[in-house]
Amino acid sequence: MEVKIGVQFAPRELVLESTQSQDEVEQAVADALAGVTNLLSLVDEKGRRVVVPADKIAYIEIAESELRRVGFGTP
Repeated sequence: MEVKIGVQFAPRELVLESTQSQDEVEQAVADALAGVTNLLSLVDEKGRRVVVPADKIAYIEIAESELRRVGFGTP
């Protein structure tokens, strides 16, 4: 799962590949924005934790990861 997080007053977005499901990511975002937690905490596919203050989140984009192809193979 690819997750892009826009952070207020930051020139670039955070992009991470997560092994969490779309529902898990969506629930974590909903909890952070609803005030259940003050932080959005996600884990990437290498086990690193990304933590963003909920009040600084500008937007979240959740998408399926795309397979990156190398070479001249047909799709």
